[in-house]
Amino acid sequence: MNTLKNNKADIKSKDPLDILIFEKGLRIKNLVIDRELDLIGIILNTGKILETKISFYPRLKNATENELLQWKLIGNGVGVTWESLGEDLSVKGFIQTIALSEMVEQLESSVNTHRVSA
Repeated sequence: MNTLKNNKADIKSKDPLDILIFEKGLRIKNLVIDRELDLIGIILNTGKILETKISFYPRLKNATENELLQWKLIGNGVGVTWESLGEDLSVKGFIQTIALSEMVEQLESSVNTHRVSA
């Protein structure tokens, strides 16, 4: 019999994204893919829509239209897979990629506007 009180299931994450996903139940509900717009729309179970670029993911960028549409949710919406492409992406990864992309765009914009000198 295991008498340890602190097994892995009892350990709470301190990562805010893990808390949203694993403790509060944030999940992917659906995807919208538009190759012409280089767009993946990630529809969350909260009604929020995240947008990212297909071109950020090399396997997706090089996929056919039909392959792109052959996705399915995994882990009850924690992630999405394209089995034929060998590509699995998580809601956490989408959020991190989008946040980083938006921050880089903001920094580029501010550098271009203010022309920082070295």
